[in-house]
Amino acid sequence: MQKLSTLFFFILLLFVTPSCSEYSKLLKSTDLEKKYAMALKYYEKGDYIRCVTLLEELIPLYKGTDKSENIMFHYAYANFEMGDYALAGYHFKTFARSFPSSTHAEECAYMNAYCYYLSSSSFTLDQEDTKAAIKEFQSFVNQYPGSTRIKDCNETLDKLRGKLEKKSYEIAKQYYSIGDYKASVVAFGNTLKDFPETQYREELSFLIIKSYFLLAKNSVDLKKEERLNLSIESYIKFVDNYPKSEYIKEAESVYDQALKLKAKINKPQI
Repeated sequence: MQKLSTLFFFILLLFVTPSCSEYSKLLKSTDLEKKYAMALKYYEKGDYIRCVTLLEELIPLYKGTDKSENIMFHYAYANFEMGDYALAGYHFKTFARSFPSSTHAEECAYMNAYCYYLSSSSFTLDQEDTKAAIKEFQSFVNQYPGSTRIKDCNETLDKLRGKLEKKSYEIAKQYYSIGDYKASVVAFGNTLKDFPETQYREELSFLIIKSYFLLAKNSVDLKKEERLNLSIESYIKFVDNYPKSEYIKEAESVYDQALKLKAKINKPQI
């Protein structure tokens, strides 16, 4: 078995060594046309590392020529295929700007946005790439309103906004869970403002009632009544909007407690 493995290794080496030697010679060569042809050949074979290495040398040398567009197009895609979405996105965007009349301009503008989408992190992490992806997709939709890719863009935008919505919701819930009710009221309100169609709207509206009440309970006397009034007002709006809510009984309980506490505060001292 060991002899067979050794034999296989040497047979493989016979095939690989000439290929490596040929590529090494190509790198040292001054024949730019051959390098150009081989870069495209490597691309077609899926050998993107060799392709990128050759194209990086050719980009400045062919700038302004009729081959520049094709070089930049394949260079962007080679980086994309290697999973370097940040670099690929940059070059797709550069291509779209440098060759606005190209048949590939729309495609590259879309791919730039798509690279940001692929770089977008889970909602639990930083969302800068998510925000950048939304900006780039919106830019694409504005620039190419008649594109066949509009449907895909809108679906992707929904996913990206959903991620920001989830992030906003979880941050607000975290404030509530640690008892920072002043921050949770603001955060719940911001989520409702930023995402008016959010799936969490009913729950957040209910939690605003509780947050104001719990904030009032832990406030100094001077601010208690004001915050109780906000809890009561939030309850009235909630009942109007969600009369059959699953939270209605608990909301009523908080409302009753708020009224009793308010009455106690306003009770004349004997």
